[in-house]
Amino acid sequence: MRQKNFLKLTVATFAIIGAGAFLFSAAAETAMAASAGTVETVPTSYQVSASQVSAAGQPEAEAKKENRKEADYHVSMDRLNTGTPTELDLTMEEAAQKGAQYLESLYGLDLEGAYVYMMYSPGTVTFPRAFWAADVLFEEAQTPESTRWNYLIDAVTGELFSIDHSRHLDASPSLEPDSALEKDYSAYAALAEEKVRTSGLMDGGIDRVEYNCQGYSGNDPVISLDVIGEKGEVLCIGFSRYDQSFLGLITDTSRKIREAVPKDVTGEGITEITEEYSSSSF
Repeated sequence: MRQKNFLKLTVATFAIIGAGAFLFSAAAETAMAASAGTVETVPTSYQVSASQVSAAGQPEAEAKKENRKEADYHVSMDRLNTGTPTELDLTMEEAAQKGAQYLESLYGLDLEGAYVYMMYSPGTVTFPRAFWAADVLFEEAQTPESTRWNYLIDAVTGELFSIDHSRHLDASPSLEPDSALEKDYSAYAALAEEKVRTSGLMDGGIDRVEYNCQGYSGNDPVISLDVIGEKGEVLCIGFSRYDQSFLGLITDTSRKIREAVPKDVTGEGITEITEEYSSSSF
């Protein structure tokens, strides 16, 4: 029951508050912890080339892309970054390269000319694992209307924790839940199974797909499902109800990290900080 409640809460945050909410809820705790001090900023921006290295935790498909084109993109610290990586952690450039590999593998995204804003955290109360977070756009200014991709990865291994895509539709679809999908979500279950099979993020076969919840990101209606593996792994995966586009996922490793947090640890005060952080960082 606790596992299911976690999935409901996490994906509801991902789907309803908006893409990147899961990422920024963790980053916001870091901002809150440092709120009494001086916020570290790294204004320097420069270009790096995405590497072709396939490391532990990367989707299996990456190992086959030996001759892929390298992309030049701009990477810099997010202006609200407060953390400093240790010698054990990936550097900002290395973390951005890992993220670029995930974005290419899961979205087919070419980062040529993109702006990648990074943030480091040694871990938080509700997510006690060091991580790198990123806000990826194809324009320099970070605005609420920007089309963006966000990801959260392990700061040491580069393993993916979560990834998502946010966009503003040139349409006005209904954001109300579709009650029919609660009874028949087979079309989205098929999409979820196919995405998981091609992602290399589940070790083993798929046992079943379960409906999780509905919500929206901006003006994009979302449905989230739980893909449960034969070995008990769970991937939370979201699609647009407008055009069935893949929007994002939360990995099983992320779920396990959250579940390991003592039950008496609460997130009181985090919601308010998250809202403040999200609005002020764009």
